[in-house]
Amino acid sequence: MKKTEAIDYKKELEAASKTMILIHHPETLIKLIVRMLVHKVNIRHAAILLYDNKKNTYVLTVSRGAQGLKIPAGFARMDCDNPLISFFLQRRDKEILEDGILEINYLRGLLKNKKLSPKLADNFRKIAYQMEIFDAVACVPSFFRDTMLGLLLLGRKKDNAPFKKSELDFFSALASDVAMAIRNAQLFEELEEELDKRRRLFIHTTIALAAAIDAKDPYTHGHTARVTNYSLTLADALIKQFRLDDKFRENLHISSLLHDIGKIGIPEKVLNKAGRLNEEERKIIQQHPVIGVNIVQPIKELKDCLDGIKYHHERYDGKGYPEGLKGKQIPLSAAIISVADAFDAITTDRPYRKGLSFKEALCELTRCSSTQFNPLVVKAAKTALHAQ
Repeated sequence: MKKTEAIDYKKELEAASKTMILIHHPETLIKLIVRMLVHKVNIRHAAILLYDNKKNTYVLTVSRGAQGLKIPAGFARMDCDNPLISFFLQRRDKEILEDGILEINYLRGLLKNKKLSPKLADNFRKIAYQMEIFDAVACVPSFFRDTMLGLLLLGRKKDNAPFKKSELDFFSALASDVAMAIRNAQLFEELEEELDKRRRLFIHTTIALAAAIDAKDPYTHGHTARVTNYSLTLADALIKQFRLDDKFRENLHISSLLHDIGKIGIPEKVLNKAGRLNEEERKIIQQHPVIGVNIVQPIKELKDCLDGIKYHHERYDGKGYPEGLKGKQIPLSAAIISVADAFDAITTDRPYRKGLSFKEALCELTRCSSTQFNPLVVKAAKTALHAQ
């Protein structure tokens, strides 16, 4: 029979530590740790109870092994007054355990001591029962400072042999590294949640600003929301062709919401005029992209959204405003908003004319392709907006 090759636990610990520090999601980290224990230490199964600070409870996050528990992740919970959890939280392990690892056989040995007080014996029996529920022969706490972040539950080794001193030392050292890694991952997760919260607040604030624009111009009520919807639809149709990423889509979302924010600085007598604008009024209204940029520019988080706001009235033939950009000089975000903006204007009723149908509007976009509009965006519009 071939002799099992000895495991270099120091080397395994170093490798695990290097890997763990790179993982920023607690659940992924836990899965990695449990999988490693099952394979490297050759145990039947392993599980981890992870602390949920929002609910002040320990949740079975993951269980692995061919003969592991049949309990789904997230189903089993242990509150802080659970005898097993309480044993470690009160740091009773420091009083009676040499290495901080609680083994079921050690507990059973204590219970045979006739000098044990009835209260302590009853508590040890309850702890042993909790371990038996999880079919655990050893429990390894993972502390970060005074907080137990997790509790590792280890099943029997496949050969039913007791854990060696080298293996227990490995578990103990691993638990310390695991605590640091879990806390590191939790901090990253909390940061991501905070950034996401700020992003949602920012988007809602942007939507409120967009609503203020619409409120100032009663003839185009809902225009901003529709242009934003059309712009994102066009971007989705152009993703593969231009290899657009999520960041482009997010910037387009914000710039389309704010594309007309400069109209806040346009006199209402011009903005709300029922008839067609004269030349002087047209020059005033043509100032709104630059006014919009001046409003938004001080906000550093919006620096990548300025192009869509400033250049959405540029024309492909160079006859647009404010700078007379031509062809590929016009940023793609602005070219998309230009088509979306025109499409909504054509299909919306105005005091001086009735809006056209979607089919008629697409024909108009086609007619102005390569003169007013980027032909690639128009081509995408003929497919994407036809289904709107």
